[in-house]
Amino acid sequence: MTARLLDSCRQTLSGWTAPTAGQDRLRRRYLDHLDDHPDGWSRSCPGAHLTASSLICADDGQVLLTLHRKIGRWLQTGGHLEASDASIMEAAVREASEESGLDGLDLDHDPLLLSEHEVPCGIVRPTFHLDVQFLIHSGPAATPVVGAESVAVQWFRHDQLPEVDDSVTALVQRAAARLGW
Repeated sequence: MTARLLDSCRQTLSGWTAPTAGQDRLRRRYLDHLDDHPDGWSRSCPGAHLTASSLICADDGQVLLTLHRKIGRWLQTGGHLEASDASIMEAAVREASEESGLDGLDLDHDPLLLSEHEVPCGIVRPTFHLDVQFLIHSGPAATPVVGAESVAVQWFRHDQLPEVDDSVTALVQRAAARLGW
């Protein structure tokens, strides 16, 4: 199963047309990482590993954010890839469902953005998440459920966000452009 997951990561990144030169540099960095580390998708890979996250968007222009328990910031849903995941896209949907309590989510297979950021996990410092960020359509804004990793999960209008960092702002702007909001 893990070779299939590695292939999925490579195919997703190889087939993606990055929106900017900076995003294309990240795409190539992720692919180089996977070439150098066949376990580069796994949290056990020292120093860096791929993660899958998703911005859940409702038809009416709302986005679902989670107030992360450990980090204390509003973020999109997402997390680590698991050996049982058949693809990076499956990991993104699994994480979105686990963190939002929503079912019937529809993932857009073309990533929105990539985001590399340092995280306080792993046995090697620094450790980086090489995040592949997707768009998920939820239809009408359904009532989310707070999961174990969150303090709150809430819908926000895409143009009326709570205090978020630049990476979340960029992700929401990219989703809004793709959805024509």
